[in-house]
Amino acid sequence: MAIVTVSGEPGCRTGELARLAALNLGYEHVSAAQLDALLIEEFGEPGETPWPHKAWPAMAAAVLVRLASQAHLVIGVDSAELLFPGFPALLRIRVVASASRRIGNVMLDNHLDRGAARHQLKAREVDARKLRRLRFRRANPAPDSFDLILNAGAFDGDVMAGLIVNAAQARQLSSFGFLAPAAAAQREFQLRLQLARYGMVPSARASLKKALFSHPSEEIFANLLDFYRIAWEYEPKSFPIAWDAAGRVLEAFTPDFFLPESDMYVELTTMKQSLVTKKNRKIRLLREIYPGVNIQVFYQKDLQELVLKYGLAPAAVES
Repeated sequence: MAIVTVSGEPGCRTGELARLAALNLGYEHVSAAQLDALLIEEFGEPGETPWPHKAWPAMAAAVLVRLASQAHLVIGVDSAELLFPGFPALLRIRVVASASRRIGNVMLDNHLDRGAARHQLKAREVDARKLRRLRFRRANPAPDSFDLILNAGAFDGDVMAGLIVNAAQARQLSSFGFLAPAAAAQREFQLRLQLARYGMVPSARASLKKALFSHPSEEIFANLLDFYRIAWEYEPKSFPIAWDAAGRVLEAFTPDFFLPESDMYVELTTMKQSLVTKKNRKIRLLREIYPGVNIQVFYQKDLQELVLKYGLAPAAVES
């Protein structure tokens, strides 16, 4: 199994770089949000008492090692480079940039003025150092914890992703096979011993889930997003839109896609008019009940234009 970790200073857009690197390498991508969800699936909700910070490294490694026994991974999680000591098929990437560049990124990504962006970046830096200290007993990463340090002020995301691919090829990462069952079991046993000190037992439930699209147009749209390297999540959240007198949910609406970089949901509509009318009612209710949710609707005509523009088979989009 091969593992590439990508971390960096706040405001360096390391999440986007990790996704680009995974796409170019053909590896599975694990984002920070995905890892959080996997930890909940593996260990349950933290509840009123949060998980012990000192247990987090063993928790994360227990999940990630199991995933990496089935697929090569690019892990876009801060401090992930410390989770696999002595592992041979590991490439550890760090991204840095000047404060002015990172402030500019925060301004663009969050639609803030410079003062607000500077304040947000400072808070993120403080939080990142605090969390690293709680989990690993040091606030700042050591330079020798990384195999390659990239300056986001000198290179754009595409170039940096290419450099990561070149480094992975130079290290011949893909030539490493997946972890043998005996070695995986030994590693898991060691992690279970660490977690036992905190009364925690891995459930072996967490796994990377492939998107199973319910309509061909959704797969076409996902491929288009991948082509333009736009991060997406498929049906990540359902919004209740009707309740009974007791407060039980009677009806909910699940948008097809969420684009985290734009904080926008996308709904595709390629059905006959009677069903479009029903869906439009749900979207109207969603906008009324959740005015802060940004949702964009693509109708059949919009999808057909995209299909024709990008040379995809029109037959894949139903009337």
